[in-house]
Amino acid sequence: MELEVRHLRALCAIADAGSLHKAARQLGVSQPSLTTQLRRIERALDGELFLRDRTGCRPTPFGRTVLGRARPLLAEMAALVAEARALAHGPRLRIGSTASRALPGWLRRIHRRLPDTETSLVVDVSPNALLRMAASGQLDVAFVHEVEGSPLRVPAGLQVHVLMEREPQFVSMSREHPAARHAVVSLQDLAGDRWMVDPSVDGEWDGLRRVFAGAGLDPPVLHADYHTASSLIVSGEAVAPCQPTSGPREDMAIRPLVGDPLAVRLLLATRPGAHPELYEDLRAAYREVALRTPPYRAWLHRHASPLLAEAEAAQAAEVIEAAEAIKAAESAEAAEAA
Repeated sequence: MELEVRHLRALCAIADAGSLHKAARQLGVSQPSLTTQLRRIERALDGELFLRDRTGCRPTPFGRTVLGRARPLLAEMAALVAEARALAHGPRLRIGSTASRALPGWLRRIHRRLPDTETSLVVDVSPNALLRMAASGQLDVAFVHEVEGSPLRVPAGLQVHVLMEREPQFVSMSREHPAARHAVVSLQDLAGDRWMVDPSVDGEWDGLRRVFAGAGLDPPVLHADYHTASSLIVSGEAVAPCQPTSGPREDMAIRPLVGDPLAVRLLLATRPGAHPELYEDLRAAYREVALRTPPYRAWLHRHASPLLAEAEAAQAAEVIEAAEAIKAAESAEAAEAA
């Protein structure tokens, strides 16, 4: 068997994920298929690449040597493809992001700023997967979150900009939940509830588990994706952490937690040479959606967030710009009349 690019990509995915199961999920193949592929690669190279046990996979010394040669090859191949496509189709901007309500506003600003640039979007629950895609040349920028206490693995060569140093995570619950009567909810108010968490989101379960341990709580936990969560929350079967920018719903209450024990850091990772305005556009889009969400806006006021000062400055600039436009129009009309 001759080695191909897909084989090298599979090896890097296994090393990055730390398990065949996670790597198979990221690659979109079944675990048995990936296991068979790994065995064929090892036979072709005449050496064991990974040690496999109950805790996952880790590279052997031989495997580390192969990976050290494979990663630059994959990066060069991705760069070649990206440059070829750019020459064939014109300027392109490939964006990756975890879920965020700031995305529509960000894309709108990008399209306005770069009208002749073709944009594509990849949304993934795994920040680490998006960062790897950016490092390998598959993405130009990646907007990701880092769960407090669970640092992301940022590949070398990426430039990282901090959008929010500490964004609090709120909690969503049924409107009928007794705690929904309060503007701010304590963890103890939810100690008897079943908590829902998506284990495929990097660091999410570990972060929640640390918070529970720190509060001396051990509530029942349901592992499921967040698309399933809403129906369980509305019916009162579960509560779940959520972004503070989550929009209001008639059948669901979203509340901050006392002391803000759950938090993430919001980051924009870019490849060298990316448009510097992308960060400012993202920050403006995030500020816009944050201030449109009453519970989060109240939180920002209580904590004297710089976002509020930025919003006031932006609004003042818009007023000045509108006044100048009106003045210019009036001057033009007066000149025509004369």
